[in-house]
Amino acid sequence: IFCASFEKGATRNLTAGEILLEVITAQKDSGVRISNIVLMGTGEPLDNYDNVMAFLDLVSCDKGVNIGMRHISLSTCGLVPGIYRLAEQKRQLTLSISLHAPNDEIRTKLMPVNRRYNVETLIKACRDYFDMTGRRISFEYAMIAGVNDTQACALELAELLRGFNCHVNLIPLNHVDGSPLKPSTRRDL
Repeated sequence: IFCASFEKGATRNLTAGEILLEVITAQKDSGVRISNIVLMGTGEPLDNYDNVMAFLDLVSCDKGVNIGMRHISLSTCGLVPGIYRLAEQKRQLTLSISLHAPNDEIRTKLMPVNRRYNVETLIKACRDYFDMTGRRISFEYAMIAGVNDTQACALELAELLRGFNCHVNLIPLNHVDGSPLKPSTRRDL
């Protein structure tokens, strides 16, 4: 509910070639070689699985753009079947999970996908992903004032991820006009 990317809804999935063209165009326009990629934003990469995997093959090809898989992050809202499917491929990319809450009550309010794949199911899939691939997962956590930035939330998040070789990326919320949600203040962090 805090993401402006989907205010108008999804229209269609990009093809592998269209995704690759974004990288090539960015390189051409900037005059700088692109060396890192994050797949995220107005689409869910695991909903466009086949095209995203074909893109990864193209962009990492030594006869193509030749960006190493370890320089690519794939961000997902937490589509559990896609996480398992990706784990089976054992690609060397970084999997980033848009978690944004330490429990089902808060996450369901922020991310409707939590009704289908709750926190427990998602974290189990992430632990299984790590066990299958050996790749550390990054958990994305947008800090929202009075919603998920309390000391109780921090302690609950720490307990949820205890013993998990992972990275937690605390992100200041980008305020969207018309949204009642506000970024955490520096004092709240």
